[in-house]
Amino acid sequence: MSNPARTRRLSIGSTEMLIVGLVALALAGGRLHTAVVADPRWATAATVFTGVFVQAVPFLVLGVLVSGLVATFVTPEKLARWLPQQPAAAVLAAGVGGAALPGCECGSVPVARRLFGPGGPTGAAALTFMLAAPAVNPVVVVATVVAFPGQPEMAAARVTASMITAVVMGWCWLRFGRAEWITRRLPPAPTHARSRWAVFTEAARHDFLQAASYLVIGAGGAAALHVLVPASVFERLSANLVAGIMVMALLAVVMALCSEADAFVAASMTMLPLLPRLVFLVVGPAVDVKLFAMQSGMFGRRFAVRFAPATLLVATAVATATGLVFLGAR
Repeated sequence: MSNPARTRRLSIGSTEMLIVGLVALALAGGRLHTAVVADPRWATAATVFTGVFVQAVPFLVLGVLVSGLVATFVTPEKLARWLPQQPAAAVLAAGVGGAALPGCECGSVPVARRLFGPGGPTGAAALTFMLAAPAVNPVVVVATVVAFPGQPEMAAARVTASMITAVVMGWCWLRFGRAEWITRRLPPAPTHARSRWAVFTEAARHDFLQAASYLVIGAGGAAALHVLVPASVFERLSANLVAGIMVMALLAVVMALCSEADAFVAASMTMLPLLPRLVFLVVGPAVDVKLFAMQSGMFGRRFAVRFAPATLLVATAVATATGLVFLGAR
């Protein structure tokens, strides 16, 4: 008889599920093509989905590669040493540091949690970094410029609004934050040292699978908006700017896109003015359903239920005000 303790269990992870999905789509490709071509609405949806996905993938790949390098060479301890000890100055430095260190939202949350550890900078600086890193880094800026050709003011407005949001939330924590809201302890450090190559490949693989899955959801959502939502709804949203802003802010929370790909989804929503789409781009990297879940797991639920709604309000208000300055009512 075999020892049950030594019996190897079959482990099915995200990589295996991705491979199975790709094989299934390849086998059903002919039938899917026939069904899409036969229906104009499906053809429109497929065109929008493909356009968004193909444009976003190169920036997604670049982003996860840079994120892997950051995870390999830039440790939370190094970030803590680089930040000033004065809290208000640390908040500003954390915002600038986040802009210089590309990474997805999923990677910035655990890094920010580490900055809360013993010997780290203030919590305000950590939270500022968490909001700034995925929103205003060079990969996101370039992706936004490419997604909105001939409209550089869109990228400028996004960077400005996202940076202000990050700094304001950091200063709000300085004024109103409470240490007792952080109820989760730091995860234990690895008991064995890993090679830099192992750290890089694991971080890049994790970020790519995580971000690519949400990109598929986002591209599918953009395609569905073009096909399922009547044009009259978008006409009413375009005429009522406040309603458009509120809808796009909530849509950003629900769709939970990766910041390296969300600009292409927003650019595809040509039936809406630029201002609500800017709100979508600023709110998404700051607060969404997956970030709420991660913040609850890393910081604690008492923190998440306070920080997430406050971030949503600040990000929406700042994006609206910044958009009116950079874009007008477009």
